[in-house]
Amino acid sequence: MVTEMSLSNGIGVAVIGAGLMGHGIAQVFARAGHRVAITDPDQAVREASLEHIRRNLREEDIDPAPTLDHIRLAGSLDEAVGDADLVFEAVPEKLALKQQLFGAVARLAPRHSVLASNTSVIPITRIGEHLDADARSRLLGTHWWNPPHLIPLVEVVRTPYTDNGVFERTFAWLRQVGKKPVRVQQDVTGFIGNRLQHALWREAISLIEAGVCDAEAIDTVVKNSFGMRLPVLGPIENADLVGLELTRDVHRVMFPELNCGKTSAKILDRLIDAGHTGMRAGQGLRTWTREEAEAVRRRLATHLIDMTRRG
Repeated sequence: MVTEMSLSNGIGVAVIGAGLMGHGIAQVFARAGHRVAITDPDQAVREASLEHIRRNLREEDIDPAPTLDHIRLAGSLDEAVGDADLVFEAVPEKLALKQQLFGAVARLAPRHSVLASNTSVIPITRIGEHLDADARSRLLGTHWWNPPHLIPLVEVVRTPYTDNGVFERTFAWLRQVGKKPVRVQQDVTGFIGNRLQHALWREAISLIEAGVCDAEAIDTVVKNSFGMRLPVLGPIENADLVGLELTRDVHRVMFPELNCGKTSAKILDRLIDAGHTGMRAGQGLRTWTREEAEAVRRRLATHLIDMTRRG
């Protein structure tokens, strides 16, 4: 059982994996005044994490020095987790890698440490299936969204083995550092957000593949219709707003016609085989110049920073 502790005097946080998600998670806790150790097997990635954090904070017109003062780079897993109260895993989405990593963390970290995986879709129960009972009780999911220092949501995922104190304490810690956590009470693949997001993507890609519209039309429709409502009106609020009778009537007509595919769309295979893998390649479902791609990234960052300030 994890002992009670609060954030009042700060906690020790270890972040394993210094890429985009890892350094963003580290930034959030360090900015809130907690001791953070970042480790990554790639020394260049590990060392670059501090510059990424510095750039993130400067984009928000925040002095990076106080945050960086709370971060240290650890050259080994042992050094990173040895005194950690909370360990975040942010390594690539490979089940075997995560299982191996948590096996090592369970041996090296203090017996009270909370073990948190940032996986986007892999069930947490599978990640912890080789751990002993004590470690399994301290394992849960904390699915952050990209970029983690700007997106408020963190999905806190319990497994059938997660100790309730661990679950609630992690939820409280995340809320205390300014995040908007939600409780995911069942360990389903993809959790909540990705199930919703990719259900939309599946239908969008299906419409393109069927020739109903082109890719640009999809983005235009979403951004200029229901997408404008989403920051203030969630789908369940919207269903209640229009009334459940109308919601049911629409579903009865439309649901039989929606895509229910259980595999990825063939158009994705064709594009990937042709080297059209997205913005970095200059083409994905849409075509992109380098300037257009950079403009999208800048527009997104500016929008998220503005929403964060208003929030």
